Amino acid sequence: MITYQVEYNLSPTEFKDVLVKSTLGERRPVDDLDRINAMVENANLIITARDNTKLIGVSRSITDFVYCTYLSDLAIDEDYQKRGIGKELIRLTKQETPKATLILLAAPAAENYYPHIGMTKTEVCFLLKDLNHLK
Repeated sequence: MITYQVEYNLSPTEFKDVLVKSTLGERRPVDDLDRINAMVENANLIITARDNTKLIGVSRSITDFVYCTYLSDLAIDEDYQKRGIGKELIRLTKQETPKATLILLAAPAAENYYPHIGMTKTEVCFLLKDLNHLK
């Protein structure tokens, strides 16, 4: 049975493991435990999906709870994908922040998934990864 909950003390090791078992492990600093630890500690809304006690999915967000929620990581163990777990984690994230607009950047492999569940694609996102690129 899959259970969902807001989790306040997610283990960085469990978080890393689900990233590796999902397609996000390729684009996250899974070999840098200090960064993984900081990612968990500094997120202020984490919702998990568990099969009994095994972590199989996580929605990790940064939010002010009233205007915007940045869903930074939506990771589902590949063995559990295509069962509606990601959609439920998104629904629960939005439920926790009903007044806020939920924002996420899609992984290339998931780009077609989000419109399929009712999210709107936008073309107005900008990234700055290195301060040296700021003009």
